[in-house]
Amino acid sequence: MLTLAYSRRSLAIRTVDCNIIIDEVARLCQEANFKLEEDVVESFKRSCESEVSQSGKEILNLLVENATIAATESIPMCQDTGVAVVFVELGQDVQLVNGDFSEAINEGVRKGYREGYLRKSMVGHPLERVNTGDNTPAVIHLKMVSGDKVKITVAPKGGGSENMSALKMLKPAEGVEGAKKFVLDTVQNAGPNPCPPLIIGVGIGGTMEKCALLAKEALLRPVGQPHSLPDIAKLEQELLAKINRLGIGPAGLGGLTTALAVHIEIFGAHIASLPVAVNINCHAARHKTVVI
Repeated sequence: MLTLAYSRRSLAIRTVDCNIIIDEVARLCQEANFKLEEDVVESFKRSCESEVSQSGKEILNLLVENATIAATESIPMCQDTGVAVVFVELGQDVQLVNGDFSEAINEGVRKGYREGYLRKSMVGHPLERVNTGDNTPAVIHLKMVSGDKVKITVAPKGGGSENMSALKMLKPAEGVEGAKKFVLDTVQNAGPNPCPPLIIGVGIGGTMEKCALLAKEALLRPVGQPHSLPDIAKLEQELLAKINRLGIGPAGLGGLTTALAVHIEIFGAHIASLPVAVNINCHAARHKTVVI
């Protein structure tokens, strides 16, 4: 007979009402589309100082102006208000009450996009292509963590940049040079389509689906913040320099600023596999976070 022992601490459960989740997700959907993170705006300004192309400078200045107008007037910074990608860190000492968690997130997306007059871009069936009319379903990534808090990040992702993203299962023998070539080829093939200047999220390792998620998560890092591992941080800088030598430039009109940053996340991999994913984000690198 199995006896289970419970500590006093395990009984310290904090309840979170799903109605709070709805309201917070709705708020984040609007704020993410209206207010570009300051690290992104500052990267526009820094790039403008080093950009040699006159048209590139003008575009970067326009992006700063656009971000200011959007934030001041509470209007979307881009007409494509994106798929609602939602990252959740759910504390193991949290009990959610008064509703279903996934449905609460989707209801928050409905409310946020409706009340914020944001474009609804989701179809319910990918082949029949009928718009759902409320920007659901949201794409939800859930991670269980210690503690009694709920951390929610809403990262609207536009279709143009997502369509230029790619994944490849490399042979381990191709190594770091193969990974670098794939990243550079992906950006070069994308050209102006993903609306540069870009943030390049790269996932290396894991399985096919894990690698893609790593690349998406890399986009949430503050612009230009290096990886904690020195060799990966060095690789990020090398790739950024090579990407900006491609000459695609702001809006694809030429220049030195094709990308603002390259962010890499890694994970262990099978001895027979070397997955590499590239998730491209346009200049509207939107995400907002709340901790409940």
